[in-house]
Amino acid sequence: MREYLQFYIDGQWVDPVEPKTLDVINPATEKVAGKISLGSAADVDKAVKAARKAFATWSQTTREERMDVLNRILAEYQKRFGDLATAVTEEMGAPASLAQRAQVPIGMGHLGTAVAVLKDYKFTEDRGPTMIVKEPIGVCGFITPWNWPLNQIVCKVAPAIATGCTMVLKPSEVAPFTGHIFAEIMHAAGVPAGVFNLVQGDGVGVGVPLSSHPDVDLISFTGSTRAGIEVAKNAAPTVKRVAQELGGKSPNIVLDDEAFAKGVGRGVATVMTNSGQSCNAPTRMLVPQKRMDEAIAVAKEAAAQVTVGDPNGNSQLGPVVSEVQFNKIQKLIQSGIDEGATLVAGGVGRPEGLDVGYYVKPTVFANVTPNMTIAKEEIFGPVLSILGYETLDQAVEIGNDTEYGLAAYVQAADLAKAREVASKLRAGQVSINGGGGDLMAPFGGYKMSGNGREWGDFAFNEFLEVKAVLGYAPKEAAE
Repeated sequence: MREYLQFYIDGQWVDPVEPKTLDVINPATEKVAGKISLGSAADVDKAVKAARKAFATWSQTTREERMDVLNRILAEYQKRFGDLATAVTEEMGAPASLAQRAQVPIGMGHLGTAVAVLKDYKFTEDRGPTMIVKEPIGVCGFITPWNWPLNQIVCKVAPAIATGCTMVLKPSEVAPFTGHIFAEIMHAAGVPAGVFNLVQGDGVGVGVPLSSHPDVDLISFTGSTRAGIEVAKNAAPTVKRVAQELGGKSPNIVLDDEAFAKGVGRGVATVMTNSGQSCNAPTRMLVPQKRMDEAIAVAKEAAAQVTVGDPNGNSQLGPVVSEVQFNKIQKLIQSGIDEGATLVAGGVGRPEGLDVGYYVKPTVFANVTPNMTIAKEEIFGPVLSILGYETLDQAVEIGNDTEYGLAAYVQAADLAKAREVASKLRAGQVSINGGGGDLMAPFGGYKMSGNGREWGDFAFNEFLEVKAVLGYAPKEAAE
């Protein structure tokens, strides 16, 4: 059993100010897999003070020095690849294949991308007599989720390191193992003391004091919209910058053409990835009403191909992360049945033969209407809703009829038509025919899906202040 009872503050592993622990549950076994300490406002204050002290020197480092540190982090990360993959599977139930193929590699990808962007990033710009300077914003507080733990840690940490910021990380207490190992990686890489700090804990004990701390200049949060609103409220009195990547209810518009069956099948598979626990999952599939029966047949067959079971075996889907999530998903599946949607596959209860573990049946509903609960609420499980449309304009209207705007998807044989539909969708990222995997593409949402952008060069902008130095060049030189 893992015991991670210390925090990483000012380059050292330290005991919490007030001893208090939390059991971490393995969602596949429902047994205790480890124990962490829960931090408090006093621990946050120690970490923020260390980050503030380190900022004075770290913010003045050269581009080359920061590239060297990032490359050292990447090298240590690669050494711990196997440990990270095992931890992801253990803490949140991701199948071993998914952990090795996506969950862990994406962290490496963000580190490599940060190095590539930093190499040529323009921190200064001459505008006649004025010099525009981009400077590190300061101390950053990071609150990250459990569903893609390494992705969300590294896509914040890497650009913050690259731009000269210092930071305090609070990973999810539901899946905290990877955060602890990442802190070990930072220490082994020789990241200067105080630049990176880790305090484990829950939202009340650590998240609130971190987001409200007067010496934190930016709070970057990934999680539910409900929690994001609270983070923003806590940050407001200190007028710090707030960057958020929140919930989603992403539409997937399948056009009426020869690629229809392929598009439906792809949509089902994408929703089921990571047991549906992705904020950008295409959980609302829109198909021509006249082809609803065909969509049902294809989706039923696709769902039947999805295997569920032990994440250390060969199954495509492991459990969802916790009992709380399991119960929420079951309640929403039941609401779909109660409100009259057609149950195509799956349903309530665990899959046959899986009596232990938070396993959910791959579930597909058809003939869903926009006013149904399953068409409006983010389920965060392997549940797909199929809605019908009469015209493409109506499909776009239904697609945009949501409080969220994180992602959207279009499936079509005609690329020009797909691009036209994509241009009308109100979302921060639109994927055409399964396009994805671009770590330079900005990631973030419209509306209640958040603000700001992560990934690639757009992420750098979140961690920089803009200064105008007037009279930088003599008037005659400017002329």
